[in-house]
Amino acid sequence: MTAAPVAPVIITCGEPGGIGPEIAVGAFRALRGAVPLVWMGDPRHLPEGTPWQAVETPGAVGSVPPDKLPVLAHSFAGDARKGAADPSNAQGVIDVIARAVGLVTEGAACAICTAPIHKKALIEGADFQYPGHTEYLGALAGGSQRAVMMLASDALRVVPATIHIALQEVPQVLTPELLRETITITHSALQDRFGIVAPRIAVAGLNPHAGEGGAMGRQELDWIAPLIAEMAGSGMQITGPLPADTMFHAAARARYDAAVCMYHDQALIPIKTLDFDRGVNVTLGLPFVRTSPDHGTAFDIAGKGIANPTSMTEAVRLAARMAGIA
Repeated sequence: MTAAPVAPVIITCGEPGGIGPEIAVGAFRALRGAVPLVWMGDPRHLPEGTPWQAVETPGAVGSVPPDKLPVLAHSFAGDARKGAADPSNAQGVIDVIARAVGLVTEGAACAICTAPIHKKALIEGADFQYPGHTEYLGALAGGSQRAVMMLASDALRVVPATIHIALQEVPQVLTPELLRETITITHSALQDRFGIVAPRIAVAGLNPHAGEGGAMGRQELDWIAPLIAEMAGSGMQITGPLPADTMFHAAARARYDAAVCMYHDQALIPIKTLDFDRGVNVTLGLPFVRTSPDHGTAFDIAGKGIANPTSMTEAVRLAARMAGIA
């Protein structure tokens, strides 16, 4: 009997001038045989000397020798200038992401792991209209539900309710509706993607000391605490609002499965301090699994052979676990 084709994890190439191609190769070497994967991009952009073999479909990865990287070739306009973004490659970067979404949506792949992109180059080269990967993936998925960013490692899972906006805008953007939706999506993902039957969620306050009874801000009193109480009353295991400065020591982390925070740095500083190399960016709220390493293009070290592939390795590994193939 012929074995069914494998539905692998697709690693999208990201910005060719960054470290994406080399950490993809590093992840492949670290995971060889443990996770079926395929890299999508222009083979010219792979590190020199990389053994690779083209495949026509993701399901063909099983026919590739274990020492060769399976590649879904996608031609780009330009070569990779290591250490710099070439706007002529911008459309290729965007098209690879869209192609990967199409393949995972039709079931040819089980998950997507995206290498870092360079938004300025995408804007200059292809008039990219999205703040980043997360928003573009949400649009490709149909936009029926807001995509939510989680940063995850063995040490901690954090979800910022607001992401890439100025700190002064947070109190206006952060609304009861936004926070409720963020918590709900997080709760569902912990159940459906992480297999936690009864997730425990801790919610940070917006202000120092969670407002300290109104002395340092009233959002906690006026609507954050009532919202959390309402959601707890519906059966959700949720606590807060909690002072963010006491939420992330070891004893506190043992009391929850994920922390919902109010803004970018409140969430990302703790996880990057605790587990910088193994932190993984996970997009919640999509109809497919998407992960990404928790770092950028790192132009300063691109092409030097010193980029650490650990976060990419963990991102592929987590994508496979979430998709149920590892």
